Amino acid sequence: MGEEAKVEVLPEEFDPKGIQGPIGPESNGVEVVLGRNVHKMCLSIQEPETDEEVTGEREAYMASVLARYRKSLVERTQHHLGYPLNLDFDYGALVQLQHFSINNLGDPFIESNYGVHSREFEVGVLDWFARLWELEKNEYWGYITNCGTEGNLHGILVGREVFPDGILYASMESHYSVFKAARMYRMECVQINTLVSGEIDCADFLEKLLLNKEKPAIVNVNIGTTVKGAVDDLDRVIKTLEEAGYKDRFYIHCDGALFGLMMPFVKQAPKVTFKKPIDSVSVSGHKFVGCPMPCGVQITRLKHINDFSRNVEYLASRDATIMGSRNGHGPIFLWYTLNRKGYKGFQKEVQKCLRNAHYLKDRLREAKISAMLNELSSTVVFERPKDEGFIRRWQLACQGNIAHVVVMPNVSIKKLDNFLKELVQERANWYQDEKIQSPCVAADIGKENCICVVHKN
Repeated sequence: MGEEAKVEVLPEEFDPKGIQGPIGPESNGVEVVLGRNVHKMCLSIQEPETDEEVTGEREAYMASVLARYRKSLVERTQHHLGYPLNLDFDYGALVQLQHFSINNLGDPFIESNYGVHSREFEVGVLDWFARLWELEKNEYWGYITNCGTEGNLHGILVGREVFPDGILYASMESHYSVFKAARMYRMECVQINTLVSGEIDCADFLEKLLLNKEKPAIVNVNIGTTVKGAVDDLDRVIKTLEEAGYKDRFYIHCDGALFGLMMPFVKQAPKVTFKKPIDSVSVSGHKFVGCPMPCGVQITRLKHINDFSRNVEYLASRDATIMGSRNGHGPIFLWYTLNRKGYKGFQKEVQKCLRNAHYLKDRLREAKISAMLNELSSTVVFERPKDEGFIRRWQLACQGNIAHVVVMPNVSIKKLDNFLKELVQERANWYQDEKIQSPCVAADIGKENCICVVHKN
């Protein structure tokens, strides 16, 4: 094994220069083969020897792998624009906690027999978000989830428990986890059309509600859609439900994965508040807040949880969460950041993101590149780059003929300028042959935002 350790090659994927272009537009840079696993890269596990000299060589090999991996992370972070992650954080003060297995089992508000937990941090974070969304301490229940998807799974599950025969309504541009929830819970799901902006089409919503008046409605409202960053008009959704005769027969879950935390700090934005007839809100903690691990926050009305929660003798507690064990480090990271920044700190970061997003959109249009930016969003949508290698290099999220950049607090003007410079240079090569034209994206982002051959005038 000692000889093998000396000659084993480090994976090319760790080498920033070795990043290759993907397979095709339909795969968004990833070769998808159904029915079997495709191992593009694998770091094999080898059993350690008892010989000390060989063990030392193995330790040196592992150290070299990790060092090269770190180098690749630095490079990948510098070219990260397509996914909503705030990479601007420093949690050095929390390194001291890595030696502990912190597990928040069961209900955050009820002690269990497991003592190595962070419930006091978790409840502090939940109180902060309950104030943000205007729900009193004695009227809310929630927990720190392991990701944004779990928040959606929980919110929709509570909705189904409140209305067991309810139909789930979600716009076509809702996050895929919403439709995953429908499959998991065997719920009837009706997809609603969207406007060009990505916002739910309430005219279509009304028509489909009227077709199922005998059953309650469980509605997913997007506070920022995945691709276009569109914010559904919550007030209009509520009005549509009332017009269709669903008074007191609906449950609204707000998926605020990214913009659920940004929107409260935009002055002209309509409020997401529990003073309106909504029932649950979820956000991601690793997105705008900026945590090094996936996590999220789920808040719902306490009255919905009483019948849903179950006693767990093994824990000497109760539980109404999706997962059994929950990452106890996540609440501490959230608590630390919320204390450092506070409401005013987040407000400054939101303003910076919106300002930089407008800068990017304007610069794209100046370069004659089709682009769109929704009014309440920091997600800039533009024509999909022709070269898949470029897409992978900048880690752009794509759908059909469009791609997007999500402007987060760590995305500076300098980073955007580097991206724009490279895009403009590469684009000149892609379309140097006049026979090859940039795609028409009028159907995706509207005629007024499309600068293809047909719509540029």
